[in-house]
Amino acid sequence: MSFEIKQLNKSFGSYQAVTNLNIKLEEGNILGMLGRNGAGKTTTIRMILDIIKPDSGTILWQGRPFSKKELTIGYLPEERGLYPKMNVLEQLIYLGRLEGVPSKIARKQALDWLEKLEMTSFIKKKTEELSKGNQQKIQLISTLLHDPDFIILDEPFSGLDPVNAEMLKNVVKELIQKRKTIIFCSHQMDSVETFCDQISMMKNGKLVLSGSLSDIKKSYGYRYLDIQAEEDIESVLKQKSISYEKTKQTYTIKLNRDQAPLQLLQEIEKSYGLRSISLREPSLHQIFIEKTGA
Repeated sequence: MSFEIKQLNKSFGSYQAVTNLNIKLEEGNILGMLGRNGAGKTTTIRMILDIIKPDSGTILWQGRPFSKKELTIGYLPEERGLYPKMNVLEQLIYLGRLEGVPSKIARKQALDWLEKLEMTSFIKKKTEELSKGNQQKIQLISTLLHDPDFIILDEPFSGLDPVNAEMLKNVVKELIQKRKTIIFCSHQMDSVETFCDQISMMKNGKLVLSGSLSDIKKSYGYRYLDIQAEEDIESVLKQKSISYEKTKQTYTIKLNRDQAPLQLLQEIEKSYGLRSISLREPSLHQIFIEKTGA
């Protein structure tokens, strides 16, 4: 196991922020770290980056203590961390040098990234003159300029319009193709489902769900049956005391894993006619609400 958190604990006074946290991630994979605000994600990230020390537990890479001595690290924080009075290019070169990249190489890398993210017209602009979305693009460039092996992306699409969000999603896809090891934190569940091999879901500082996304969905206790019929089928569903949700012409029924819908579908087909049916696993959004809600 390349990256591993073992029995990690952190408290601030009487407040227990992280409790007995265990996470494993193979090199070249991407982990979705999920949780509501206050779940312990930021505290965990700060311990990974050695910004704060854990009370107990270990963080390992290839079986050794996790540190910049072992691998290069890129971190995109949720909060902006740029210098507002510096112009874009000078700032990126400076931040690249802080990560050990020589000035000439940092300049070339920065210019390449600025062109890639359609930011060349802003090279001489001060950061404070940029929109929130363009500041986020500059912050992403600073995260990746030194070609890190291990990357933490905390809400990477924050403040982006749909076009720029799609541009940054393509960057994440390229990182995955390059087999970078990534921790991805986001409240956008569709993005997590798109990118992440594994999920670690936290609530009140504790891990409440962990594993591969596909296995989590397969092992979940229910599925959803979506039905479109030729006629209104509310009467038959109510008669059978079947709870459902209706969205336009689609009836959605929540089924336990051991429930077989065949008899119901045959009856609807015979009396009302079926237009379409689909059986699907719960979405990550639905699982998140159930696991982390009050």
